[in-house]
Amino acid sequence: MTPCDPSLVLFDIDATLIVTGGVGIQAMVDAGRELFTPGFHANGIEYAGRLDPLIVRDMLRVNAVDHHPAHVAAFRDGYRRHLQRHLAVAPKRALPGVRDLLAALGSAPGVALGLLTGNYEETGCLKLRACGIAPDQFVIRAWGDESPHAEPSRDHLPPIALDRYHQRFGRRLAGEAVTVIGDTPHDVACARASGCRVVAVATGKHSMDELRACGPDLLVPNLADTEGLLAFLLRRPRAGNASRG
Repeated sequence: MTPCDPSLVLFDIDATLIVTGGVGIQAMVDAGRELFTPGFHANGIEYAGRLDPLIVRDMLRVNAVDHHPAHVAAFRDGYRRHLQRHLAVAPKRALPGVRDLLAALGSAPGVALGLLTGNYEETGCLKLRACGIAPDQFVIRAWGDESPHAEPSRDHLPPIALDRYHQRFGRRLAGEAVTVIGDTPHDVACARASGCRVVAVATGKHSMDELRACGPDLLVPNLADTEGLLAFLLRRPRAGNASRG
């Protein structure tokens, strides 16, 4: 590929673009307490890099609530309501370099911005807007509840993003024209599953060493080195501070 070839950059949301002080999990717990039992909890639930439908399934299971579609729908709506309430007062922000990187990529010829995230659409957009990031700038989006398989996986999301790119722009991208940017091993794995490039960023719970062990194409402590990231994403020759995985 050359710097002029079309490309797609897919961002994770939580701990990659923004931080919201953990209010997502608290909002889920509040929804469970409102709907099911005062003792509803999230103890032992893994959530970093996972899909919201899987997190909800696990929460219902550990709280002995039947995973019935009506329960899931009510829980999802309650989560949205409580998240909106929490975000109004929670400390939240875009992470270092995010605004500059998005602006630079948004003006780069041939580059489409996208989201590849475990979030539900409505709550993912709430989080982004609360941190001053417009969801509409991401023209390609693959959300956490969009896996077409009975056992959903983040690995299923890159093909959805690629199909949407084809539908919007009328051309198909090879995996190597797509870069996934995320903060967990799940992000690295889902990119690899579809032959995409991947940037791992250590702004979440996983350390540089943990992410390096997953074998990303590029490993960075944060997204603050706009020039270095552009050099990688746009395939410009440049010796930057970012380190290869």
